[in-house]
Amino acid sequence: MFLAKVYVTPKPAVNDPQGVTVHGALHSLGFAGVHQVRMGKYLEVQIDAPNQAAAAKQAEDMCRKLLANTVIENYRIEKVA
Repeated sequence: MFLAKVYVTPKPAVNDPQGVTVHGALHSLGFAGVHQVRMGKYLEVQIDAPNQAAAAKQAEDMCRKLLANTVIENYRIEKVA
């Protein structure tokens, strides 16, 4: 079993209404030093594969096919261990 840690975030040019809302809320709570907030998703996926390379390949395929909308989102697989 391997664990893939996946981060999905909107691309910089994509409008992020959730991030804007959180940014405004942080400012209203007194966190004036916050200049930008981008909201995203964090996923942990357990993968049954024969080796780490195969698990990493499966995680990459999962991101491209389902976990991220690659037109408007970037993804990063932090670790497959």
